[in-house]
Amino acid sequence: MIGVCMTVISIVKLLHLGPAGTWIDKLLSIDSLTFFCSAAFSYFSIRNNEAEHYEKLADKAFMIGLIGMSACAVLLAFELA
Repeated sequence: MIGVCMTVISIVKLLHLGPAGTWIDKLLSIDSLTFFCSAAFSYFSIRNNEAEHYEKLADKAFMIGLIGMSACAVLLAFELA
């Protein structure tokens, strides 16, 4: 998912969308950090005795990242229209 965020950031930069493009790439950069946190929590759940706690954090971070990415997709769709 981090790769998807980076790809869309690159596409937005190439399209020169103006202020909306700035919002989209900033939101996607935050999303990539959120997906990284999700992956880290998932790893910690495998390596730690408190697996359930870290699994819940990983799930929440992943869902927040998906919601953010969906919001960016909507913004990009309206900006391209």
